[in-house]
Amino acid sequence: MRELLYLEIPTPNTKGVCQWLQQVWQIEEGDKIITPDGIRLKATADSSALNEAIADRELSIFVWSLQRTTYLKIFRWGEQPFPQEKKICRQLTTEIQKQFPPHYPAPPEIDLSQQSIFEALADDYPQTVKYFQKMPQGEYDLQRAYWWEQRWRQSVRSPQQPKQVLFPSSGSSDTSQKAEFDLIYIGGALGAIHAATMAQKGYRVLLVERLAFGRMNREWNISRDEFQSLIDIGLFTPEEFESIITREYVDGFNKFFDGNNPAHLKAPVLHTPTVLNIAIDTSKLLRLCGEKLREAGAEIYDQTEFIRADIESEAVKVQLVHLPGKAAKEVRGRLLIDAMGTASPIAWQLNGIQTFNSVCPTVGAIVEGFAPEVWDSTYGDVLNSHGDISRGRQLIWELFPGEGDELTIYLFHYHEVHPDNPGSLLEMYEDFFTILPEYRRCDLEQLTWKKPTFGYIPGHFSVSNQDRSVAWERVLAIGDAASLQSPLIFTGFGSLVRNLPRLTTLLDKALKSDLLDGRSLGQIRAYQSNIAVTWLFSKGMMVPTWQTLPPERINSMLNTFFGLLAAEDPDVADTFIKDRTTWLMFSRLALKAARKNPRLLLWIWEMAGSKHLLRWLGSYASFSVDALKNLAFASWFPGWLNQSQSWLESRYPALWLRLLSFRYRLHQ
Repeated sequence: MRELLYLEIPTPNTKGVCQWLQQVWQIEEGDKIITPDGIRLKATADSSALNEAIADRELSIFVWSLQRTTYLKIFRWGEQPFPQEKKICRQLTTEIQKQFPPHYPAPPEIDLSQQSIFEALADDYPQTVKYFQKMPQGEYDLQRAYWWEQRWRQSVRSPQQPKQVLFPSSGSSDTSQKAEFDLIYIGGALGAIHAATMAQKGYRVLLVERLAFGRMNREWNISRDEFQSLIDIGLFTPEEFESIITREYVDGFNKFFDGNNPAHLKAPVLHTPTVLNIAIDTSKLLRLCGEKLREAGAEIYDQTEFIRADIESEAVKVQLVHLPGKAAKEVRGRLLIDAMGTASPIAWQLNGIQTFNSVCPTVGAIVEGFAPEVWDSTYGDVLNSHGDISRGRQLIWELFPGEGDELTIYLFHYHEVHPDNPGSLLEMYEDFFTILPEYRRCDLEQLTWKKPTFGYIPGHFSVSNQDRSVAWERVLAIGDAASLQSPLIFTGFGSLVRNLPRLTTLLDKALKSDLLDGRSLGQIRAYQSNIAVTWLFSKGMMVPTWQTLPPERINSMLNTFFGLLAAEDPDVADTFIKDRTTWLMFSRLALKAARKNPRLLLWIWEMAGSKHLLRWLGSYASFSVDALKNLAFASWFPGWLNQSQSWLESRYPALWLRLLSFRYRLHQ
């Protein structure tokens, strides 16, 4: 028996595909015999081209359902070719892809004044509605998921015409009105951590949050050595850190489905015991940040929406609306910090179509009730796939133990930003609730659904530290609004924490020297060339819109690289996944991957295209130059800069800021 063809048909209607195969599809060679899951093709003995031996040859064509999509395979019985078998495979591929093309559904337009969100979405997303109804604030949370998707879709489909929210002053500003605050943060999740750090430095801080402060769409995981940076800068004490840990698991697993991979591209489980192994109580963490903000004299405006900002010569004037009463507010600050995340209108205005060029649509939930034989809660799944490409996406799971018997489960995929296919949270949620029992043998009715977790986690394929705007006059973006995330695991929280000392130190210098112009603020970014060079991995995990790939392709690529990491010393995987890769480590692993799978570069070229491959070569060149800079400067430059601070900072503050930013880029 030999496999001749493996296809993914991007529809959950497996029964409809089977009926089309049995009743509609016409074949010139052989007799069609109906089977429960497809057909058999048997060579006809009366054909002049056939002899008795050929008449015994058969093809088996069958379909099955997994991950809410349909897969098809053709097997030949025996070693001898079936008449015209290559032609049959080509014909079937062409006709079935024409009959069942890629489809990217969008949520319906709804009017919540006429019906509830549950009633509005029940027909299109029945499983999503069913299980959101089981959650304590399910109606409110489903409205937020719907709102976020609609806002994301609008921003992706109209990238050329971003809404203007930053306005330069048209005339002389009123200098008699002093800035009430040094820093105005818009966004109270990652923004709260950054704001608390700056408030403790003595700055007058205002934090503005659209939702009730402390309400999060996602849970956060991190490692001890990464969180240590927040302790080292004095934001938290070791005791406070221990108080917000809900679970510390023993080991984390990384395993990608390899049932359809050739033997040399199968991989063992990669163990990463110190990657994302600390589950954080996000509500408690944000409450602590809120307490520290208020203790430092800061103010918090929650349930308040940002409308616009007018940039004056001495301040930025920010227009806000308190949502419960629709009351307008106006505040002034020396600097506006954009921490609004993926859908930030400021980020879209600054960068337009280049704001993000990849995203991870992510959904999930916090649940209780998993049986011990289904999952041992002392372990986590860092990255896991249980099937091949599904409807244009390689679905990947994450599972992290939480407080008590809680588990936080995520489902996401790497996705290119495309106006025809922005990426859907609601479609992902329908997948999540449908295929969770495939991933983990569980009865959804026996689980307790505590809280949904969802969002769009953005990515930007950088070539240099100047190809994306993170600053304007008196405006600076941080976190997801600045595409600060890991290209592999897309953890915005971890990336911000790792870079917080760098970001806050540079911002402190800029504020003290009043260097709040766009050029100076542009130095306050967490660009790392060793991260930029790894974006090709995430690009290689995205199925281009309107294209069809071999279903096993992405799992083959993932198993190639993670198999290499599994064979290395554990510190190598830990270093790589935590964005600490050196030039030598990256280059050595890339060469080993090419030797193990010579087709890897061709596959990436087919998926990414020549343009992105050339851009990546630019990223690698930049990475190489930075490696040479490290070699040339790292041993003496930091010490010289410290010795020169007393005269250099006071006489040449702008130069000092640039040199300090350069020092942070060493030892990436």
